[in-house]
Amino acid sequence: MPVQVSGVSIDTRTLEQGDLFVAIKGEASDGHDYVAAAFDKGAAAAVVDEAHVDQVKGHGPLYIVHEVLPALERLGRAARQRSKARIIAVTGSVGKTTTKEALREVLSSFAPTHASVASYNNHWGVPLTLARMPASARFGVLEIGMNHAGEITPLVDMVRPHVAIVTTVAPVHLEYFSSVEAIAEAKAEIFSGIAKGGLAILPRDVAQYDVLREKAKASPAGHIITFGEHEEADARLLSSTVRDDGTLVEASILGQRLSYVIGAPGKHMAMNSLAVLVAARAVGADLRTATQALARFAPQSGRGARVTLHLPEGEAILIDESYNANPVSMRAALSLLGQSQPHDQGRRIAVIGDMLELGDNAPELHRNLIGDLEANSVDLLFGAGPLTHHLFEAAPEHMRGHWAERSADIEDALRNVVRAGDVIMVKGSNGSRMGPVVAALKTHFADTQTDQN
Repeated sequence: MPVQVSGVSIDTRTLEQGDLFVAIKGEASDGHDYVAAAFDKGAAAAVVDEAHVDQVKGHGPLYIVHEVLPALERLGRAARQRSKARIIAVTGSVGKTTTKEALREVLSSFAPTHASVASYNNHWGVPLTLARMPASARFGVLEIGMNHAGEITPLVDMVRPHVAIVTTVAPVHLEYFSSVEAIAEAKAEIFSGIAKGGLAILPRDVAQYDVLREKAKASPAGHIITFGEHEEADARLLSSTVRDDGTLVEASILGQRLSYVIGAPGKHMAMNSLAVLVAARAVGADLRTATQALARFAPQSGRGARVTLHLPEGEAILIDESYNANPVSMRAALSLLGQSQPHDQGRRIAVIGDMLELGDNAPELHRNLIGDLEANSVDLLFGAGPLTHHLFEAAPEHMRGHWAERSADIEDALRNVVRAGDVIMVKGSNGSRMGPVVAALKTHFADTQTDQN
């Protein structure tokens, strides 16, 4: 007897009634251990492997397969095959999730849009996102990530996008690559699965542009459009100005001069918006209407969200950039801090954790941030982690706030130094655990509330 399924889940914590539970085996846990819990929460059925049938039988309807992950991939491919949606795929060293979320905001204002949840961009996140795509979706936006060469190719083969975006190329995951050029080649794998005659969108300003362009030209893509500040960029950023309500952007998009506000602060946000607008236009959206939707876009927690901290003597601003870091995104965050204006006697405070997976040059890459601290008028530096110690030692004495081996050990010192008028920016790789530092500030200043720009 057929089972009615209304969704797909791999996590009992977020599973909803009627979902198909797919018992994926991860690095830390095995979904087969949670099959009973899935049925208790209302799962319609579960996909399990042959080896675990005896362990899980008796709880509810089962779909028994040889291996679960390939079964999820088949579900994803089947959903993609039935879909009539125009699909956009996004990759890049920095800005994937922000660009994906901005596209979700823009395209949702035109028609039903399906997009990746959070950063579901890996070997299980991509097929899961596809499997969840409703037949009614007019647009689909999928994020595709990688740590090693060869990881994007099988994922984009499932997605088969009509538009593929590379946001930028940067020294990320350098411990797994011989050079930044090798990273560019890995990112360019996204063009291999593009629908015949589709559109490749490339960052014109990166040093590895020629690598990306050659890969795009050799792909099934029928068109290439570039974005950036370069005078030859098809979508060119003319200026960007950070304001209280976001960023005012002046741009020339495919020959059309536009002025618009994106509801997120920072030049990097303005740059990402160029790719968003080009992609939206490519799938049929009106440019001016799309720019109006960008005004409603707000950065997510950990990706530039601004939080007001209420102190007894006034307010301070916290910029939450705690979701991951690399040299390019760190410089963008410091630039955003530099563009933010403290009030009264307030200061700019940078709270930085280690940037990980940078290989042998990691100490130097951290130390080199000193120029960005100075250029952006940072008054105080707080650091967490052995790599950030290289930066802390390079900083002038008057800039040194506090350093510790672990992020938890800078929390007290940071809370005690914050005063009204300050702007505090927190950023680091996920492994450096800067998110809890943000949470500690919010907890300490109990009346904290998030600004919506």
